[in-house]
Amino acid sequence: MFKTVIVPYMIATYVNCAAVLLGSFIGLIIHKRLKDRFQEAVFIAIGLITLVIGMKMSIQTSRILLLTISLVIGGLFGYRVGIEDGIYRFGEFLNRKFVPKKAIPEGEDKNFPKGFLSASVLFCVGAMSIIGSFQAGTEGNYDLIFTKSVMDGFVAILLTASFGIGVAFSVITIFVYQGGLTLLSRAISPYVSELLLNEISAVGGVMIIMIGINLLKLKEIKTANFLPALVCIPLFLFLENILGIPGF
Repeated sequence: MFKTVIVPYMIATYVNCAAVLLGSFIGLIIHKRLKDRFQEAVFIAIGLITLVIGMKMSIQTSRILLLTISLVIGGLFGYRVGIEDGIYRFGEFLNRKFVPKKAIPEGEDKNFPKGFLSASVLFCVGAMSIIGSFQAGTEGNYDLIFTKSVMDGFVAILLTASFGIGVAFSVITIFVYQGGLTLLSRAISPYVSELLLNEISAVGGVMIIMIGINLLKLKEIKTANFLPALVCIPLFLFLENILGIPGF
């Protein structure tokens, strides 16, 4: 029963994880051979591309007021709880537990949790993760996740070249988040509208812009502290539906 139900639904998630691991392996080879001045060039390139991706996602919003309120309230809650600090501690735990000290050059320990965090957010907050997971779970259609897997694999090369091996461990987040959505898709898909997907994608886009700003070293933003905004936006859209006032 386990094999006949879980494996078919999860095959796309397995492929996505494998693509990120492959990209991380290639990026790790590049990372070890890059001199400092070339690493800066990679950081700038991936930072700019990240900004472009984030802007493209964020402009999909048709509820700018709700987007703003969600980010403010979500950010306040995230900073109060210390979500990013918790994720960093988890990244440091993974580093200590699974990565030999000799595998990470001296002075790069801090890059591990940064790579884990940045990759986890970048690979999971987009609409492709949600829609692709729903298609895989309800229709057995893996095309969108397979397309996402190719994109994630190439991005993983660049991220790993910048941050190192921490990026590879983002497969834990992908497996839990994307796999969970796939398994739950049949139960929650009736409640997911195009508007909701667009607004969640817009919130994710703003968070990806934050990652780009961090990569370009324009300002250090604790991106993960804004993750609760992804929960706030569906609640506000539900409230909007009850009140019957667009954007209330």
